Amino acid sequence: MADASHAALELLIIDALDHIQPPEWDLLGGGDHPFLSHAFLSALERHDCLGSKFGWYPRHMILRESDGTLVAALPLYAKTNNYGEFVFDWAWEQAWQRSGLRYYPKLVSSIPYTPATGPRLLVHPQRDAGTLRQTLIQQAVEFTGSQGLSTTHFLFTDTEDTQALREMGLALRMGCQYHWRNDGYRDFDDFLDCFSSKKRKNVKRERRRVQEQGLDVRILHGDEVDDALWAVFHRFYLATFERKFGIPTLTLDFFRETARTLGRQVIMVLAEEDDRPVAAALCYRSRDTLYGRYWGCERDYDGLHFEACYYQGIDYCIRHGLDRFEPGAQGEHKISRGFLPTRTWSAHWVDNAGLRGPVADFCRREEAAMREQCEQLMSLSPFRQT
Repeated sequence: MADASHAALELLIIDALDHIQPPEWDLLGGGDHPFLSHAFLSALERHDCLGSKFGWYPRHMILRESDGTLVAALPLYAKTNNYGEFVFDWAWEQAWQRSGLRYYPKLVSSIPYTPATGPRLLVHPQRDAGTLRQTLIQQAVEFTGSQGLSTTHFLFTDTEDTQALREMGLALRMGCQYHWRNDGYRDFDDFLDCFSSKKRKNVKRERRRVQEQGLDVRILHGDEVDDALWAVFHRFYLATFERKFGIPTLTLDFFRETARTLGRQVIMVLAEEDDRPVAAALCYRSRDTLYGRYWGCERDYDGLHFEACYYQGIDYCIRHGLDRFEPGAQGEHKISRGFLPTRTWSAHWVDNAGLRGPVADFCRREEAAMREQCEQLMSLSPFRQT
């Protein structure tokens, strides 16, 4: 672990973001990112989406200068399970157990239940980002040891944070998602013109089937969705988890509040039949990226999932000039619809010196396999070869 100076800075660990004023938190580089906003993270805490029921305990790290100015922060959670992380470490847990050690609790820097890339090491725009990133990493590692935690995990980090974590000696772990990128398309048809003939016809057929079933699909922003419609959406959300035997974590009050506070950063794709809501997909946006998150429906409709979760999002990005669309984790079926394999990164610190080397070796071997897999998956690309 490289050394990082943190003289003249006060370190605090807080168990709720309500201890910090929203403007000072949002100033630290994450304000444009919906999931890193004070509004989103504090709503999770205040509306029963975290805590003992789900195994997420806020332990946010903040750094203040002597005059009280907040200059850096790290969203952190003590975890008693690996639910809602999307970077799976069951093999590591088993290795700890075989060694007679306890894996939980561990420390995680992530957005709960949200596999979206973005900054984690948040820094004041008028301060030395490099030094403060190093300080946050070092303090997180020291906190891990002092609290008897097994490991520290930084999940879905952006390019700058990934590099900083690499330089500080953490083990990097590569993942693969499927992201869409805007190549300056004029409209959706211009996007499809880049597809092979067969793939283009498949997409057009899927979109046509939605219309043939008498479904109307429209876009609403958070400030355009009333409380009654949020109740309908939440019912769809719960039904999705029931069908997949998952654990729903987000409450109706959470959705309603974040719609008010994030406003135009919340995008609902609503499908109606005879003016009655029958399905919806929920996305969030930053200045340049759309993030697909939740989907639910009253019953199955042919092609509606693809229309609401993928095609409407692509069309929205083109019309609003967004650069990227991250539709969520997993799903090779996304490739044929224009979402190409994209590397994602996490970084990990192991407090036990005897297990640190084996974990780093595991990450290196896994990365080689993941790179080969991504290259193979690129052969499924729908885009014409040029």
